[in-house]
Amino acid sequence: MTQEKLSANDEQSVIVGDQDLRDPSLYNNRELSLLQFHRRVLEMSLEPSVPLLERLRYLCISASNMDEFFEVRVAGLKQQLTADVAGPASDGLSPSQQLRLVSAEAHALVARQYEVLSDVLLPALAEEGIQFVRRKDWDDGICEWVENYFRNDVLPVLTPMGLDPAHPFPNLLNKSLNFIVNLDGKDAFGRNSGLALLRAPRHLPRVIPLPQSVSGHAHSFVFLSSVIHAEIAQLFEGMSVEGVYQFKVTRNSDLYVSEEDVADLRRALEGELQGRDYGSVVRLEVADNCPPAIADFLLRQFRLKNADLYRVHGPVNLRRLVAVSELVDRPDLKFQSFVPGTGRRLRRKETFFDQLKERDVLLHHPYQSVSTLVDLLRQAARDPSVCAIKQTLYRTGTDSVFVDALVDAARNGTEVTAVIELRARFDEEANIELASRLQRAGIQVVYGVVGYKTHAKMSLIVRREDEKLVRYAHLGTGNYHSGTAKSYTDFGLITADEEITFDVHQIFNQLTGLGKVLKLNCLLQAPFNLHRRCTKLIAQEVSNARQGKKARIRLRMNSLVDQSLIEELYRASQAGVEIEIVVRGICCLRPGVPGVSDNIRVISVLGRFLEHSRIFNFHSGGDELVYISSADWMPRNLYHRVEIAVPIKSSKLRARVIREGLTAPLADQGFAWRLQSEGWQRIGDQDNALDKSAQTKLLGEMTASQT
Repeated sequence: MTQEKLSANDEQSVIVGDQDLRDPSLYNNRELSLLQFHRRVLEMSLEPSVPLLERLRYLCISASNMDEFFEVRVAGLKQQLTADVAGPASDGLSPSQQLRLVSAEAHALVARQYEVLSDVLLPALAEEGIQFVRRKDWDDGICEWVENYFRNDVLPVLTPMGLDPAHPFPNLLNKSLNFIVNLDGKDAFGRNSGLALLRAPRHLPRVIPLPQSVSGHAHSFVFLSSVIHAEIAQLFEGMSVEGVYQFKVTRNSDLYVSEEDVADLRRALEGELQGRDYGSVVRLEVADNCPPAIADFLLRQFRLKNADLYRVHGPVNLRRLVAVSELVDRPDLKFQSFVPGTGRRLRRKETFFDQLKERDVLLHHPYQSVSTLVDLLRQAARDPSVCAIKQTLYRTGTDSVFVDALVDAARNGTEVTAVIELRARFDEEANIELASRLQRAGIQVVYGVVGYKTHAKMSLIVRREDEKLVRYAHLGTGNYHSGTAKSYTDFGLITADEEITFDVHQIFNQLTGLGKVLKLNCLLQAPFNLHRRCTKLIAQEVSNARQGKKARIRLRMNSLVDQSLIEELYRASQAGVEIEIVVRGICCLRPGVPGVSDNIRVISVLGRFLEHSRIFNFHSGGDELVYISSADWMPRNLYHRVEIAVPIKSSKLRARVIREGLTAPLADQGFAWRLQSEGWQRIGDQDNALDKSAQTKLLGEMTASQT
């Protein structure tokens, strides 16, 4: 099914007044908008109210984000350029123009990361007794310890490689730490190519703690790169080491499987996974002291241009510094721990099923514990009255409590079905292993629909009660992952509502079997009616505004990209509809454009937790329609994935979603940024941002009340 078939406004005029709503100047570039989000994450490492080790973690997150940006987004632009098949984006930029702008912004962002590390974080850490000892500051005791460590723990696993006709340049792993060595002299065989290569095995720690007896401090570290620099001469006996320069390559990591041409998607993915670490190189990072001749040599080996070269002042594997916060036991330099709420009402009932017959249950993670949902599934797994359990699995993590519950249910004789999305990016291998485990437990495993990722988050429990079958469902905005449920903000609805649970039943049958497009009671489903319904709901607000009625739209999502829905929001703004949007990352809509988006306010909120909820709220003449969803407003979600949006029917729960998911972040006075027509501007209070952030306030309210 194509986007053209699904779009409800293809034939509608895009000219409103004198303004063409497809004018490229009305749209932000997707890739540059994503880089701006990465910069906002980096800015968290400079927040004085954030504990110091958490600030270091934000720096590492920004570095990891940049790795993925190159692996996926830059790689995609390069492929478009090579294939010469992509037209301009909604902002009018061609792939080559985007690459030039992305390169300039990415170079500036990477340079900023290393400035923050060397000029801000390392001095601040040193003041707290957390030191990274540079080689020039090593005393005799440290030198001796490093030499022994290298000899015993590093040297045995290293394999130096001279570069000559018999040893051509090797294929290096994606994001691995490597060293190119400039040598002088001849070896035992009379060879002297002048260059050698050394790969650092991935299992070696990049940050190495020094014993207090050696360093004199409780928390002192040396980098693996410094250890190798200091001791590398041991690998080249009799040769003179003239220079050692660390470098890292980033490769295209997207998997490409033509699903229509394969008989077994799982086997095809397994074949592709073997080559993921060796995709085409899209970026080269080198130490800033690397001579131009050697940098040019490396660029030639990887067939890159100067624009793809990033010189860095520090470790090229910056993201691996995250290990420091795990190695340093300083609770005062980390976020204060908390116990998430569990919900008092759930504890008064004998079973969850009794509770759900009376009212729906809304969970807001991480403020409320995911254990509530886990306990429901565990209870269902043990309950002899439960006949069937069905669940979608996109990302679950290792040792998943959700998977354990499904396995227990199957072993207890319950009919269990799992719809696993094998193509969840960077989780493909884990999901293949998960599928094998579930199949060994006797669970029916399906992989969704060819050509459409199954991104919907839903579970269905079918229970026999008084000679009839009753359905219970959970639908959420986040994955069934107990780890991210502690650090991502997500909503989940647990319900026995007959309309909702029947729709969930229908969608599961659609995913596992065959059938026409479903007519659902109340759920919205992509790729079928989600886009169309959102378009109509926006149009209804426009109609109300033109009749002089109150009209308002409030949205929350990770990314806002889809051009047709942005056009609808522009029309709504022109009609006088009040529009407020909370966007975590990409926003291609430009608010504040006179005559087009004057009535649109866009906020991005950062903080301790990753904002992950999707909420669609329409005033609807005072009826306040509220949906929580697995879908962002992006073409891939609306047209190429199986997604759902579920209405919150309870007025009490609707009020909670609006207050906690929309009103609170829109009023954030801590880590909020506002998107203006010219770009993002910080609006929070930097002096006391943590205490004034919406997340901190919600955390205080919800853990204190335990509701």
